[in-house]
Amino acid sequence: MSADNPDLAIAQAATLEPITEIAERAGVPAKALVPYGSYKAKVDVRQMTPSGKQGRLVLVSAMSPTPAGEGKSTTTVGLADAFSLMGHRTMVALREPALGPIMGIKGGATGGGHAQVVPMEDINLHFTGDFHAIQIANNTLAALVDNHIHQGNALGIDPRRVQWKRVVDVNDRALRRTVIGLGGAAQGVPREDGFDIVVASEIMAVLCLATDLKDLQERIDRIVVGFTYDRRPVTVEDLEVGGAITMLLKDALLPNLVQTLGGTPALVHGGPFANIAHGCNSLAATRLALSLADITVTEAGFGSDLGAEKFLDIKSRVGDLAPDAAVVVGTVRALKMHGGVAKTDLATEDIEAALRGTENLARHVENLRKFGIEPVIALNRFPTDTEAELEAVLDWAKEQGFRAALSEVWAKGGEGGRAVAEQVLAAIEQDEPDFHHLYDPVDGIEESLRTLAREVYGAEDVVFEDRAPAQLRMLKRNGWDTLPVCVAKTQYSFSDDPSALGAPTGHVLHVRDLVPRIGAGFVVALTGAIMTMPGLPKEPAALRMGVTESGESIGLF
Repeated sequence: MSADNPDLAIAQAATLEPITEIAERAGVPAKALVPYGSYKAKVDVRQMTPSGKQGRLVLVSAMSPTPAGEGKSTTTVGLADAFSLMGHRTMVALREPALGPIMGIKGGATGGGHAQVVPMEDINLHFTGDFHAIQIANNTLAALVDNHIHQGNALGIDPRRVQWKRVVDVNDRALRRTVIGLGGAAQGVPREDGFDIVVASEIMAVLCLATDLKDLQERIDRIVVGFTYDRRPVTVEDLEVGGAITMLLKDALLPNLVQTLGGTPALVHGGPFANIAHGCNSLAATRLALSLADITVTEAGFGSDLGAEKFLDIKSRVGDLAPDAAVVVGTVRALKMHGGVAKTDLATEDIEAALRGTENLARHVENLRKFGIEPVIALNRFPTDTEAELEAVLDWAKEQGFRAALSEVWAKGGEGGRAVAEQVLAAIEQDEPDFHHLYDPVDGIEESLRTLAREVYGAEDVVFEDRAPAQLRMLKRNGWDTLPVCVAKTQYSFSDDPSALGAPTGHVLHVRDLVPRIGAGFVVALTGAIMTMPGLPKEPAALRMGVTESGESIGLF
């Protein structure tokens, strides 16, 4: 038992149901179940007969995150368990955790307290090997590109314009910029290169947006790995290796089935980060859940300006999805930080600071309203919150005309999520659906970015600097400037400045690079100082981790 971490201790003490029973409850036939031990499995959707069913979809987002933590995954899991307790056939669909942040500072992504998906240790560590498969597929493609150049370069790839980077599931700043091919002619062609983290790989995005194996290979074939000396794009199809890369991913494409502590079936599959990628679990998992359950609860990374916007403008567009309701998670702790309180002082009651911070929460609610969705605020309770603070925030929400309820799922599991669940059900039943995307990609990358900057980030304009102007011309030259845009931006602020808390307005969004992800079907806009390979903090979480003689993890969170 891990006494140093209540989340881990609760997960380790839980009695899990066999995955075969969870699958039966979910409606997954035995022939479609591919067990990975007793408590996790993959679902082979090819072995299932389409039901034609389309359940309700609830999207969980949050206010701008802070180092204090908001508990978005915890709220998502607890809300799903609340629906189950209320008699609704429910599934939850989540992203897989990445090892880099687990060993760094962010931690895992299985929820917390009595609102977790389990087996927590397996899911947070190697799980069913999906991330390893993505890493190997990505790096195999990188090796094939460099081998092609070394073996005569029939396609005329310019080594200075190779776009495809290697990846690793570790936060390793030393690998951001590298030189490869040193040591003589037998070691390849020397060139500058670099590594991204696995969750930033286009292979991750492709896997999470693919509908089946055929679509997966078609997307892989469209991936642009570089450009020729005369600046023509070179694709995986040109290299004739799409089949090999798809083969490496054939099992990883299958959604993973686990369970919550409340026994709700959970699909945990795919894991692109929302600050550097599109931030949503796989489309395959979401569609499977919708075909099996009356209510599917899913989350998108970070706040409405990142994961939710990308879910609604990218994933929903690709998958023809339309959320029936949305939840915005907020906490008194985060509100106080956005209201000017230091992290070290959050345990001290400060109602005025919490109310000042509501400007951030209100912006996220208004953002979702712009998509035609009326969200519910879930005020996630922490032990240090006072009754006066909680009451003040709920009163503020009522005065603003926002639906809101207290969430106590960390301490009480599904029972603590009933109040939020009731508000969500009311929203589904009472609100007229009017979901729409925020921009039309055919208007061009520049217009799409300006719409996001003004409507979602509160910015005045967009500035294209560094490599961005040349990349914009390249996108137009190749006909890629009418793809959706995936903004890589700090999660801590509506602006590209992580220190600008609250709800800043009138700022400028600085776009420094535009990267075509043709296989995924979008263009990544790098803003501010955002990195696609994070670094470890001064005291990484790995310093507190270990394993007991019986094989139980210590320090995992």
